[in-house]
Amino acid sequence: MQVQRSVLVDRPAHHLFDVIEAAEHYPRFLPWCAGARILQRDDSVVAAELQVRWHGVAFNFRTRNPKQRPGYMAIHLEQGPFQHFHGEWQLSALAPDACKVVFRLDYAFEHGLMTQLAGPVFAKVTSTLVDAFVQRAQALPVAEPAPAQPALSPPPSA
Repeated sequence: MQVQRSVLVDRPAHHLFDVIEAAEHYPRFLPWCAGARILQRDDSVVAAELQVRWHGVAFNFRTRNPKQRPGYMAIHLEQGPFQHFHGEWQLSALAPDACKVVFRLDYAFEHGLMTQLAGPVFAKVTSTLVDAFVQRAQALPVAEPAPAQPALSPPPSA
């Protein structure tokens, strides 16, 4: 199944990126997310395990997501009930307080039974995902963007 959504948002790109990247907060605003655990986070990647529980369907999956704050995060499946699962978030600043968000996801469940049970639930989840992140971003105060890290310069010659 392929999902693609784009939306214009009256919030800065860095703000939306921070909401998307903070998987540990997903259970607070995604009704299908029963739990989330960050496995790794640094400047270039975030890895998380999510617990999906919705209308009697339950499964876990793990992703490792390369990122470039504030404009891009890929989504790569590490473990879960999918034959394939990959996607991306692209955020483009339109103004200091506005951005365009593009979300793409391509997935298929590994087994026919899982497709029958979880397919309709996951289709609903993915169709409302962008809206949920936008609503969350609009509900949170906008923090100032993190300052850029200065480039390291070589030590002076002796």
